[in-house]
Amino acid sequence: MSEPAQPDLGGKTILQIIPDLSAGGAERTTLEMAEAIVAAGGTALVISEGGRMLDALEAAGGENIRLNVSTKNPFKVLSNAGKIAKIIEQRGVDLVHARSRAPAWSAYWAARRTQTPFVTTYHGAYSGVSGLKKFYNSVMARGELVIANSEWTAAHVRSVHEIANERIVTIPRGVDFAQFDPERVSAERVKAMRDSWNIPADDKRLTMTLPGRLTAWKGQRVAIEALARLTGPEREGLHLVLPGDAQGRTSYVEDLEALIDAEGLGEQVSIVGHCEDMPAAYLASDIVLAPSSRPEAFGRVAAEASAMGKPVIVADHGGQREIVVEGETGARVAPGNAAELAGAIRAMLQLGPDGRASMGKAGQEWVRARFSKEGLQAATLNVYNQLLEKREDS
Repeated sequence: MSEPAQPDLGGKTILQIIPDLSAGGAERTTLEMAEAIVAAGGTALVISEGGRMLDALEAAGGENIRLNVSTKNPFKVLSNAGKIAKIIEQRGVDLVHARSRAPAWSAYWAARRTQTPFVTTYHGAYSGVSGLKKFYNSVMARGELVIANSEWTAAHVRSVHEIANERIVTIPRGVDFAQFDPERVSAERVKAMRDSWNIPADDKRLTMTLPGRLTAWKGQRVAIEALARLTGPEREGLHLVLPGDAQGRTSYVEDLEALIDAEGLGEQVSIVGHCEDMPAAYLASDIVLAPSSRPEAFGRVAAEASAMGKPVIVADHGGQREIVVEGETGARVAPGNAAELAGAIRAMLQLGPDGRASMGKAGQEWVRARFSKEGLQAATLNVYNQLLEKREDS
């Protein structure tokens, strides 16, 4: 697959705004676009509260401006709008790109005040049915152009916010195939990962991972319940690993630990904390799960795991439907249904190693043809240039 041509920004300054740079798909995409902006001859600024990905931003050539933009306090949101407007003027910002609701309101008002082009990326299906919550969410549809990270997200934006089709641009989230490539991950990295999970070298069980933040909607509980439904050699031959950051959700972790104990799965389920080397984590896995109870706007875990040649089982809703081809690259099950998930795991085991490898290979081919980081970068730069040229012509 040839890489798309990267547009030229001609020295323009692009400001992205996001609550923090700790972890997650939106944060990773922020870094990828900072890299692309710099490569296209622009200046990449980010407003955030910082986080563990700050060094990676700087390595990509971007600059972080620290500001408390995660606050939902309306007075602080208004105050931040003034601060962002000053940054826009002082740094000669040519376009503002917002990626989360609270900071997006501040950025929206700052962009209007300074008459700066304003773009949003709709990263998720935000909950809330009250009039006030709908209004709060609506800021993500107030960009001059609104980037949706999957066809499912685009349909959601059209349905909920009733904006014109021409204002929505669908740009699927991309996978960095230079990083998520089985050929580039050494056996030493895989061994180090398994060691960090306390898996002995002679452990013959299949490793089933569910990567993601430790939060209820990511589906860790239903995965544990599904494992508990298996019996005999099927159950005994599996080790479920839950890599992810609790981000302060200690009560949820305690609930998971209590469930593990209640089901007698203390030797078969491991909660292992934040994982830095995700390519090695996928390669250390035999099966990857993403059974989110809420729709994933895109489905980064499914795409990355497929890129690493691993079969995946996902919840059958949201953007993951566009990533997993049922029966060919993985399986899709009803959200929150432990019995269906257990059945899909059983079917995956029955495929045997050759069948799972074949399914993983099909998934790798599927995502490589559709979901590249370079494709996301080029398409997003084109959105920037479209609005910049429109502003220059007006």
